[in-house]
Amino acid sequence: MTDSTPHITVLVCTFRRQHLLGQLLKELDRQQTESLFEYSVTIVDNDVLQSARETVLQFQKASSLDITYCVEPEQNIALARNKALANSTGDFLAFIDDDEFPANDWLLRLYETCKECKVDGVLGPVIPHFEAAPPAWITRGKFCDRPSHETGFTIDWTEGRTGNLLLKRDILTDIEPVFRAEFGSGGEDRNLFRRLIGQGRTFIWCNEAKVYESVPPVRLKRGFMLRRALLRGKMSLNDIRGIRDLAKSCSAVIGYTLALPVFLLMGHHMFMKYLIKICDHAGKVLAFAGLEPIRDKYVME
Repeated sequence: MTDSTPHITVLVCTFRRQHLLGQLLKELDRQQTESLFEYSVTIVDNDVLQSARETVLQFQKASSLDITYCVEPEQNIALARNKALANSTGDFLAFIDDDEFPANDWLLRLYETCKECKVDGVLGPVIPHFEAAPPAWITRGKFCDRPSHETGFTIDWTEGRTGNLLLKRDILTDIEPVFRAEFGSGGEDRNLFRRLIGQGRTFIWCNEAKVYESVPPVRLKRGFMLRRALLRGKMSLNDIRGIRDLAKSCSAVIGYTLALPVFLLMGHHMFMKYLIKICDHAGKVLAFAGLEPIRDKYVME
């Protein structure tokens, strides 16, 4: 390596899930570089009790991986991501969630695609890794599946996220703040993509850069899915672009609710699919009315 070798900083924000953070660190330690770049890791513990500190310290004793650990005491995902940025030095920034773990060529595939296609950033697939066999209705309804594309596909801001993402650091120079604090419960990444793409930045897909998301049994429970949908709807209130959007959500709640008996006849997976849609829209409408059915910052296991 030389002083001109590109450096990638992997950014991880962790939220009291140190049992999963250990697995993520092990896989990050195994990343292939083919001497094209070097990399380090910045971890932000979004817990005033610093619950991830011991996991990080124990890992550092057995690994030569360059890790920076810091704490954002206010439980706010946007502030945590900004803290990670402030404590990183890479020419490129790679984002991965604390409940995910990458294939050992993850960084390499993202970096090669970004350089070869001369784009501002690259996203890749997040594939569910079930900790226990899911119920048939979960599999049939593909509730844990995310959109996927062929390599080279141009990403719209509505699919922008910070789980499995590599971007050039310099594109953030004129973005202040990078992540907006009002999106403290989520949606901060999609908002960033909306602003960046609005400036003419280009992001594409790399289907070979695989990341796996740990899915514990609690995430497969109906109540969990509905609570997360309500919170997701509340977060999306910041993206409403006028009274027309709000009216669409009101109409969706009414229409889908009336159609629920029909969806139930089509199968439990269809019933749950549209019940979740109802909660997505209802969360937005309730938030607009000043009501908070879900007061948690995050809905996690």
